[in-house]
Amino acid sequence: MDSGTLVLAGTPIGDPDDAPPRLAAELGGADVVAAEDTRRLRRLTQALGVRTAGRVVSYFEGNEAARTPELVEALLRGERVLLVTDAGMPSVSDPGYRLVAAAVEHGVRVTAVPGPSAVLTALALSGLPVDRFCFEGFLPRKRGERLSRLRESADERRTLVYFESPHRVADALAAMAEVFGAERRAAVCRELTKTYEEVRRAPLGELAEWAAEGVRGEITVVVAGAPEPGPYGAEDGGPAELARRVAVREEAGERRKDAIAAVAREAGVPKRDVFDAVVAAKRELPGNEGNGSGGSGDGN
Repeated sequence: MDSGTLVLAGTPIGDPDDAPPRLAAELGGADVVAAEDTRRLRRLTQALGVRTAGRVVSYFEGNEAARTPELVEALLRGERVLLVTDAGMPSVSDPGYRLVAAAVEHGVRVTAVPGPSAVLTALALSGLPVDRFCFEGFLPRKRGERLSRLRESADERRTLVYFESPHRVADALAAMAEVFGAERRAAVCRELTKTYEEVRRAPLGELAEWAAEGVRGEITVVVAGAPEPGPYGAEDGGPAELARRVAVREEAGERRKDAIAAVAREAGVPKRDVFDAVVAAKRELPGNEGNGSGGSGDGN
């Protein structure tokens, strides 16, 4: 018996009218519909005026590992399995990757019904460069882990795209402003394709202040890539930027010596230059005017 087909179906990210025509046909003809949330699936089928003929099963983060073998067995029996998530394309920060990998391993055909994408929609609306971009998904919940993840992308030249929950977006934007710089351009795309759709474009520092008052709805954040390096490989700002990078690493728990070495390596400059930038930055702090450095060990 020939194996069946796994169909990954994109679903509307807000407006049901955005559903591709093929989605209704697949929902009505699949032997199995695996849905991240069966209640949302019911609302979607009602909006599309379609009835699922096959059996409906839940497939979400909590049961993904246990249910994948069951769905693979259905595929090997020759059944057509349709995978839908709450919004957008399965596998993109949603369940799906595990099932796709298992299907591929067993030689099962995998295809897709293209549909709306919050990533591409936000990119197109952001006003930022879209010729090259990175999708970073959701940032970690804990501050230290969040800063560490952001530091990994601090020098990324491509436009960055993040998903974020409304109750964490203020902290995320503040962390981005801290690591990337408050003047880095960005856009917060909220409730895309819905009644209260909003795209707010501003430097990260301004967006962090705006979000501190509270933000509601589904959020996608688009951040401009790092500017091309200037003298000594640093972003615009020179020594001040080098000192800022060291301060970000220190706050995240790195020893100053290690932070200086890491920043020097990233920027392609001597450690002494970074050390001197840190000393100069400390001298400019209120109350430190005229004070000297307490040694040069960190710069060696």
